[in-house]
Amino acid sequence: MSDTPLQSSVSRLMQRGLHTYWRFSRGLTLGVRGIVRDRDNRVFLIRHTYVPGWHLPGGGVETGETALEALGRELREEACIRIDEAPQLCGVYFNAKVSRRDHVLVYLVQDYTVLGPKQPDREIADAGFFPLDALPDGTTQATRRRLAEAFQGAPLAQTW
Repeated sequence: MSDTPLQSSVSRLMQRGLHTYWRFSRGLTLGVRGIVRDRDNRVFLIRHTYVPGWHLPGGGVETGETALEALGRELREEACIRIDEAPQLCGVYFNAKVSRRDHVLVYLVQDYTVLGPKQPDREIADAGFFPLDALPDGTTQATRRRLAEAFQGAPLAQTW
């Protein structure tokens, strides 16, 4: 039995209404970070101009953008790195330090091309590859934990 045109219209309106309700009542923010490791077992880190410490490159997923599209965009902007093959999802973390609705997806990026050296700009003060056993002073605890989870078998946390 098929729906009448009126039933179809009502159904579409209800779906839109529910979508709007869930968006505002249970919305969340989503971010991505990339663990980019080179053949010399070094990882790419960035230092922002607006927040202290060394971090994994990444940022927010924009409306209409997939997580992998966001990761690709952020790596191009912050690191001058292009993803060549799909990265591996390492973990999903709740980041209560940002908001009660923020989650971060962390990916291991192993197949990529460095498009050129990352020059400082308004957002990125410094960037580069660092040996896992000699991370720069000021590398954040969250970054150190993600690297330990990815490479040293540390238990996977649920929070950032």
